[in-house]
Amino acid sequence: MEELQDVQLTEIKPLLTDGNSARNFQDFDCQEHDIETAHGVLHVTMRGTPKGNRPVILTYHDIGLNHKSCFNTLFNYEDMHEITHYFAVCHVDAPGHQEAAPPFPTGYQYPTMDELAEMLTAVLTHLNIQSVIGIGVGAGAYILTRFALNHQNLVEGLVLINIDPCAKGWMDWAASKLTGWTTNLDDIVLGHHFSSDELENNLELIQTYRLHIAQDINQENLHFFVNSYNSRRDLEIERPIIGVNETTVKTLQCSALLVVGDTSPAVDAVVECNSRLNPTNTTLLKMADCGGLPQVVQPGKLTEAFKYFVQGMGYMPAVTMTRLARARTTSVSSVGSGDIARNQSPAVSQADAIRNRETNQGAARTMEVSC
Repeated sequence: MEELQDVQLTEIKPLLTDGNSARNFQDFDCQEHDIETAHGVLHVTMRGTPKGNRPVILTYHDIGLNHKSCFNTLFNYEDMHEITHYFAVCHVDAPGHQEAAPPFPTGYQYPTMDELAEMLTAVLTHLNIQSVIGIGVGAGAYILTRFALNHQNLVEGLVLINIDPCAKGWMDWAASKLTGWTTNLDDIVLGHHFSSDELENNLELIQTYRLHIAQDINQENLHFFVNSYNSRRDLEIERPIIGVNETTVKTLQCSALLVVGDTSPAVDAVVECNSRLNPTNTTLLKMADCGGLPQVVQPGKLTEAFKYFVQGMGYMPAVTMTRLARARTTSVSSVGSGDIARNQSPAVSQADAIRNRETNQGAARTMEVSC
């Protein structure tokens, strides 16, 4: 297998400037809805209105965050405006995680991860959304994947950041319980999001999210969501093998872009998920010099990747090449014998790699891109 080569890239814009340093996760031109479902109320925020037969971008955040702290750096990024002009966006907040959310009443039963996924059907019905392209991070990626497995006809594509398809093992559960007795919840959540290197060296970023988790998220509600995520079932997805199980295996039918930073705590889990998915419609994107929150630390790279992901699905045919794509190159290899990589020039842009993968749907291996 050819070895990926990490290319040193410089992001155009810094992460924390001006208002962001004060946890200024602001929405613009949005409508908020509280939607009744079979498992409780979901708070959702719509940006724009559904346009014709186009899918709506549906986001779901990770534990310790809400839609603002998880996604607003990405969706307020300048180059993302071309996408939000083309697609409406629906941000979902997990129960009890929207701004100023009150604590749940005594005896409240928080939804399981499976139930959180099923709650999304009521959201789509209420907002008259016909289909979605999902963007999920961590727990949110798991929820959107479960939803796609149960409702293949409603999901056209998925961008899954830091996804873990596995159930939490008994030893992991015991370790988390012991850790919970000796460590506060904020530190546990920060350890879920960030690598040890980020925790030690990216102090401004860590302080921003430490304050957000501790002060902006109701701690009792956060505890419920963390417990629900830690009690998740295995997604039970399996890579189809032509001529063996392609008609019976449980896997995603839609296009999928898996994203992880190369120093993220989730690298192993994302690689495991990649090994279980259909290689003809899956891309694994590893971001160099990036930790646990690619959509926050490298919004330009992720925006570019997403543009070409949706273009490969047949949308935004006249998409504008971003400044990042014009300015950089990257090396590409496939997971397998490297046949796909040999059919390309030695150095291609990240965007071209994703676009080429979308046009090589019959290829036998998942494309892995390092940027």
